Amino acid sequence: MPRKYFSFLSLLALCALSGTVLSATADKAKDERVVKDGMLVSLEYTLKSPDGKLVETNKGKEPLKYIQGQKMMIPGLEKELTGMKVGAEKHITVKPEDGYGKINPQAVQEVPREKIPENALKVGAVLAAKSPEGRVVPMTVREIKEKTVVMDLNHPMAGKTLVFDVKVVDIQPPPPPPAAPAKPSAPAQPAKPADPAQKK
Repeated sequence: MPRKYFSFLSLLALCALSGTVLSATADKAKDERVVKDGMLVSLEYTLKSPDGKLVETNKGKEPLKYIQGQKMMIPGLEKELTGMKVGAEKHITVKPEDGYGKINPQAVQEVPREKIPENALKVGAVLAAKSPEGRVVPMTVREIKEKTVVMDLNHPMAGKTLVFDVKVVDIQPPPPPPAAPAKPSAPAQPAKPADPAQKK
């Protein structure tokens, strides 16, 4: 009896130990996930100007989610995030050429005043337009003249050095692509009438 009792306790201990090992292995696997192409990354960030002025932050809000390597993030930031693990934090400075690009003088154009909504006729107002490729392009009102409005099609952050403080909140495999809708089945063909019996 004592031997059986001891064996039962050993089995319980073994099961508990196995559960601990499995849990530790799962946690370790999660901890070993790194930011790399194809991974779904959840990010907490604060963006400031070089002089320390706050531009925007998502602290205390939903994390920013993106897929690494899909050009969903500016190149300079995406490059610096590569290899980071869950919980890692980093201070990143992105130059204009690695962010939203340098200011393009040719992107400043004049448009007829009547083309601009009345409530947007103020310097600094940002409007959205669509490019021929279907992308949304922000336009900023730079100057209002008698008959025209000077619009800047450069991104509002173009030409600026960006300072980020980031924290990787989570890393997951990418979600599976949506399933293609099932094709409707072809309608059933009506049965052919039987051939009449041949007379002898």
